[in-house]
Amino acid sequence: MLISRFMNFVRGILTVTLLSANMVIACVPIYLFGFIRLFLPAVARSVLTHWMDHVIDIWVGGNRLLFAAMHLTNVELVWDGAEDLSRNRWYMVVSNHQSWTDILILQTRLYGHIPPIKFFTKQQLIWVPFLGVAMWLLGFPYVRRLSKEQITANPQLIRLDRQATLDACKGFRNHPTTVLNFLEGTRFTADKHARQDGRFQTLLNPKVGGLAYVLSALNDKLHYVVDVTIEYPDGVPTFWGFMKGECRTVRMLIQCRAMPPEIVEMNALADIRRALNPWVDTIWQEKDERLGGAKAKRPQQAKVSASGNANE
Repeated sequence: MLISRFMNFVRGILTVTLLSANMVIACVPIYLFGFIRLFLPAVARSVLTHWMDHVIDIWVGGNRLLFAAMHLTNVELVWDGAEDLSRNRWYMVVSNHQSWTDILILQTRLYGHIPPIKFFTKQQLIWVPFLGVAMWLLGFPYVRRLSKEQITANPQLIRLDRQATLDACKGFRNHPTTVLNFLEGTRFTADKHARQDGRFQTLLNPKVGGLAYVLSALNDKLHYVVDVTIEYPDGVPTFWGFMKGECRTVRMLIQCRAMPPEIVEMNALADIRRALNPWVDTIWQEKDERLGGAKAKRPQQAKVSASGNANE
């Protein structure tokens, strides 16, 4: 047992070191291209931004090879509609959110099927060494996490977030892009779930504001909403636990969903938001039933595995 823990600790240190090295290597061309872009006309800036997105592919591809080489986890992946995906189209990815590892798993599993993923990022993360500025240069929308009290005290703050999102989406229109949105707005925890007037057993209530902003700017471009359900059958891992290889299995269901035509035809943000609520609630209900059913089966599965009658 002690030897196993020590080996996992060594694997974690090595994985984090190599992951950090890959990040720094990727940041070098991103910083260089970002500096050059300042002195270019608009058309040339757009072309260079597209080149910078290819750096994301190299970065994520390196992470994927690293995770495979370190045998961090086994991903059980089920696709529904993968044959319709293309690197030359625009997508919105929505997913449940439980751990910081969700982003790494989504990036590495969707790698090669759709354009590089960009996602809403907390404003404070811009101060993370190397990573924060790189994401800003790549056009990731930085937004504030605002409380109701903050919005009431200064309504202008939410308008600034909306404008930041719309500005980012203008850049996304220039070349195929994937936008990731965790509709729950934060990672699921039992405490957060208890504080909500929750409508779901295994999920937080979805928020459609960010999704509505993106649709209002990219409605005529988006090909599919890629709906991902992530399940950790052995328990939600911490980031460090994942780096040590303690997350033995990740289950993913990826479904390609066409946006309802009536929503595609809408232009007004308020109309889009109203129409999204029942559509997203239906998706979340399906996801909740799937995750709730999976959790109900776990004790039985564990018993079968323990008896030696099932493959682990």
